Amino acid sequence: MKKLLTKLVEYIGLWHSRLLHLNDSYEAHFSDKQLHFLVIGILGMIGIFVCYPLFRNLAKKGHTMVIAWLYVFTLILGLTFAIEIGQGATGTGTMEFADIVAGIGGFLLMFLLFALLREIYHIIRDMIRSATAKHEDPEAPAPADRHSNPPEHRK
Repeated sequence: MKKLLTKLVEYIGLWHSRLLHLNDSYEAHFSDKQLHFLVIGILGMIGIFVCYPLFRNLAKKGHTMVIAWLYVFTLILGLTFAIEIGQGATGTGTMEFADIVAGIGGFLLMFLLFALLREIYHIIRDMIRSATAKHEDPEAPAPADRHSNPPEHRK
């Protein structure tokens, strides 16, 4: 995880240098604030054009947990960076990249445990429903697999 985040920071730094070089080469004379306005605005719109169809498709298929995870993971990334930057700026702690990695790792592990427990719960619930349905009407077909056509309560 640390390697990935380090590469991401290096990649952002590379693009930052390229944009500054382009700004200087074409004598555009955009200020730092204007460049932030343009770049973040464009990146945000690219994010909308990618995320909207993706999330819409996921929602149609009943995968709202995936949408929630992506949203919360994004918030956690921003929060961990903000906490570390805040510690460095205010002197209330030591700004360390390892703290960011540890925080993100904590969320990933806890979510993995939650997802595992949630899946076990759904398997047991589906087995009980299947057994109950067979007991009530032995001729009735078994309930559909929850992954093929997600029921309303999972959304």
